[in-house]
Amino acid sequence: MAGFSQMIPGFLLCMVVGMAATFVSEHYGGPTILYALLIGMSLNYLSLEGRCVSGIQFSAKSVLRFGIALLGARITFEELLGLGLTPIAIVLVGVPSTILFAVVCGRWLKLGKSQSILSGASVGICGASAALAVSAVLPDDEESERNLIFTVICVTALSTITMIAYPLLVTQLGFTTDESGIFLGATIHDVAQVVGAGYMMSDDVGDVATFTKLLRVALLVPVVIVISLMFARSGVAKKEGGSSLPLPGFLIAFMVIVVINSAGYIPSLVLEGMTELSRWCLIIAMVGLGMKASFKELSLMGWKPIVLMVSETIFLAILVAIWLFSVRT
Repeated sequence: MAGFSQMIPGFLLCMVVGMAATFVSEHYGGPTILYALLIGMSLNYLSLEGRCVSGIQFSAKSVLRFGIALLGARITFEELLGLGLTPIAIVLVGVPSTILFAVVCGRWLKLGKSQSILSGASVGICGASAALAVSAVLPDDEESERNLIFTVICVTALSTITMIAYPLLVTQLGFTTDESGIFLGATIHDVAQVVGAGYMMSDDVGDVATFTKLLRVALLVPVVIVISLMFARSGVAKKEGGSSLPLPGFLIAFMVIVVINSAGYIPSLVLEGMTELSRWCLIIAMVGLGMKASFKELSLMGWKPIVLMVSETIFLAILVAIWLFSVRT
């Protein structure tokens, strides 16, 4: 009980900052996750000492895992099967290809394997959410949290840029409605930006883009499983407090929720509540992660991680565009 009471001040602080980030996003535009990170980073000193330290740690880890598990409420098998073969094939090739490209490119840039995989998964799957999920099964070291923060900031910024640029690009490329939706859903990193870009063009494009993006999100499960097993077999140290099993508990919960949701056993009102709770958990977690980082630490990472993520983004866009042109002909 004493431990729980010690976590309350820091947790409430992260919650209040998350509410502030949401207010700024809703009234002035921009991604809530990015605001949560930046505001949290401005309060970095609170994570160093004082009453809030344990609560910030709790928000950055435990609340994060709980929020990831609840992401399963956004997915059903029926929605995924309704996408057809083309987006499924593109996603099944695009996601592992992007991660493999990240590993190869990261090795060329002399970056760590964990950082390259984290970067590739965030670009290839679903932006900040994928970065958070993958980071939970990567080995823990002194740079792991800094790598996560940097990856989330970069992928969120790139996702916002592509949300604006890609609708113009698909128009110039002469893509049809379905092709435009598939391209946007298969290349833009974060779900919110995919929805924004798709419905910016039309409702039909938005629908196709959203469903394609859902398929990428669904690949989060097998990708995290493969990464978890890969590091477990290599005998690399797990994160502090992690399970002895290679499959994390939050991932099992994610899959169970997807199955139950697909079977239609979750009432719509409960489903909406789970989705909203998941969103808030991720926002609060991002505040906690932000508080544990600093601009000075991130500035020490240099230009190589930025080059890596920009290269991954361009690689994925070219791959999907070539695929769509080849299918058309």
